[in-house]
Amino acid sequence: MAAESQTTSRIPLFDGMNRIPGGIMLIPLILGSVVGTFFPGFLELGNFTSALFRDSALPLIGILIFATGMQITLKTSGPVLATTGTILLTKSIIPAGLVVLLGQFVGIEGILGVSILALIVTMDNSNGGLWLAFTGRYGDARDRGAYMASAINDGPFFSMLFLGAAGLADIPYTLLLAAIIPLVIGIIVGNLDEKWTEIMRPIPNMVIPFFAFALGTGIDLGNVVTGGLSGLLVGAIATVITGTLAYFGYRWILRRGKQSGIGIASATTAGNAIATPAIIAGADPSFEPYMEVATAQVASAVLVSAVLAPLLAAWVLKRQGGIKKQNKGSGEQAQPLRAEGL
Repeated sequence: MAAESQTTSRIPLFDGMNRIPGGIMLIPLILGSVVGTFFPGFLELGNFTSALFRDSALPLIGILIFATGMQITLKTSGPVLATTGTILLTKSIIPAGLVVLLGQFVGIEGILGVSILALIVTMDNSNGGLWLAFTGRYGDARDRGAYMASAINDGPFFSMLFLGAAGLADIPYTLLLAAIIPLVIGIIVGNLDEKWTEIMRPIPNMVIPFFAFALGTGIDLGNVVTGGLSGLLVGAIATVITGTLAYFGYRWILRRGKQSGIGIASATTAGNAIATPAIIAGADPSFEPYMEVATAQVASAVLVSAVLAPLLAAWVLKRQGGIKKQNKGSGEQAQPLRAEGL
């Protein structure tokens, strides 16, 4: 029976994606951006086609968050909160503070054609889906549960707080609450019924490629091209700076040793950050002159960071001996959860 349960692929699509760090999300994201840019009519066919390939991102991410919450028990809640706090500190709070400090010297126009608006939007948030994909392969319960950091820094919240411009303090905290509720409910259900935890364990491999594709359809490659070299540089610099901070947060605060490279995977820019410059400019007209260029630069940074951050994280993990051996073909399974007492 064991031999019969082994499956082989004529074309190893899934295993091929898994050979690239974060590939289970990155490749569908890029394919989605190609389809959304060059074949938008496909996404407008309606019915199940539009529902799955264009509109499925939020529902599927909600399921993933719910399933992630189920893996967090009372035994691991402390380490999860510690990891979440460390990521928020190193990926959002410190980077946003540095950008605001720079703005006091150079003004909101920024430096070298990169406005303070583009810098802060690129640096203070993170791609939660890619984080879950990466930590599902290389991390454990503490790392996956730290998705809460992405739920908190997602959107314009930190940018609006740290820019501190007139009228930007009116933050819709209900949106923040709505992002965390699925995780909290998942934690409750998972602690009440371990059977549900086992049932939901394969969810990441099921939903990540689909919501990644749907998110990608919202990235116009034309904007990425418009962002040009400056957008690529913004993405690369933001990845290196925030990735370095997150690495040292893992090493010095969390004491993760050889696995400190996992923190670098948080050094991404979320796809929905592309809309943040317009939101901020709408709240404070002084940012309107920088909105269009900032939007293009952020779009470039989204793709650059999605490629660079997981590659750097995996390289550091491999170099420091922090990658745990996995069974061939296991993909990005959340197997370390059991080892962590879940």
